[in-house]
Amino acid sequence: MMDEAYPVQQWCVADEQTPDDVLQQAMDWACGIGAADCRMIRPNKPCNLPNTVRDHASYAFNSYWQKFKNHGGSCYFNAAAMVTDLNPSMSSISPL
Repeated sequence: MMDEAYPVQQWCVADEQTPDDVLQQAMDWACGIGAADCRMIRPNKPCNLPNTVRDHASYAFNSYWQKFKNHGGSCYFNAAAMVTDLNPSMSSISPL
């Protein structure tokens, strides 16, 4: 039985196997017509770094999905994204 007091948190993130150009197209849609809130990934904003297409796409996809998942929005983005229960903002940083 699932404990309703502690619902499972999930995030919509870019699929690691998706090429950057496909991610960029999907992110452009999410931040444009999709109405995701992408202000925090702009230059000099808290979520701009790391400044990669994959990281910015994950932010945009999750912004869209969190906003619209309860109203029929999906985490698909032409197969560029996937749902995870691992918090992407808490991932470990690889050593240099």
